[in-house]
Amino acid sequence: MKELNAVLLWLFLLASMSPCLSRVASAQNSQTINITRRGSQQSSKGSTRSFTGSVRIEPNVDAHDPSRSSGGRVTFEPGARTSWHTHPLGQTLIITAGTGLIQQGGGPIEEIREGDVVWIPPGIKHWHGATPTTAMTHIAIQELLNGKNVEWMEKVSDEQYSNRPSSQGAKEMNKEPSAIKKNFGDFSPKLVQLTDDVLFGDVWERAELSKRDRSLVTLAALIAGGNSEQLPFHLQRARENGVTEAELIETITHLAFYSGWPKAMSAITVAKEIFKKQQ
Repeated sequence: MKELNAVLLWLFLLASMSPCLSRVASAQNSQTINITRRGSQQSSKGSTRSFTGSVRIEPNVDAHDPSRSSGGRVTFEPGARTSWHTHPLGQTLIITAGTGLIQQGGGPIEEIREGDVVWIPPGIKHWHGATPTTAMTHIAIQELLNGKNVEWMEKVSDEQYSNRPSSQGAKEMNKEPSAIKKNFGDFSPKLVQLTDDVLFGDVWERAELSKRDRSLVTLAALIAGGNSEQLPFHLQRARENGVTEAELIETITHLAFYSGWPKAMSAITVAKEIFKKQQ
């Protein structure tokens, strides 16, 4: 009988302690760094009410009390965009790939590119998405207010979406001719057109590779092929696309083991002259 009473008492004490242990474990877990691996969260298709066109959303920032921030990676296929909307506490967009468009209500449509960071103030009516010909991916970060971080409105019509700034056409008309057009426009117009419109106007604009990566691939091919005469243009372009001087020097050093010392030495000589001029 005494043994039975002891067992019952132990079970009672254990049951009464369980909620406390749970709270302690929960408190400990809330103070633990949590890593969400890329691809572990399933992406979903953007709703037809909030988006036009093909849009994929991958949530990757959840609001954890007391923080109110949430966010996700959003990919817009060409022609896709959000509906008009506002955010009660504003929103930050980090463009990670491609080229897109954004417009504030009553304002002009502006182009946004990879590497751009956009701040949208609280309560500002706006939309954003891809261009008609290029995809765009951004990370969107916003805060919750009373459990809500967005107020969706009407869709962006095709007329609104295609209403590019009137200055855009004038800008294109007044655009400075490319170097190849200046040098070979009269002599080989087709080669110039393919270079400007297909190579740089299409291939270099594709979202599957960043322009930074495309610069590194191009330089590697030129160095390996011994095409030093093309290096000055692409070294300068690589710097404009975010490749640092140290990274370019290391790239050439690395290629010496694969393309040969003479080609690497020729490339580093050209690079030294280019960097000296830039300084």
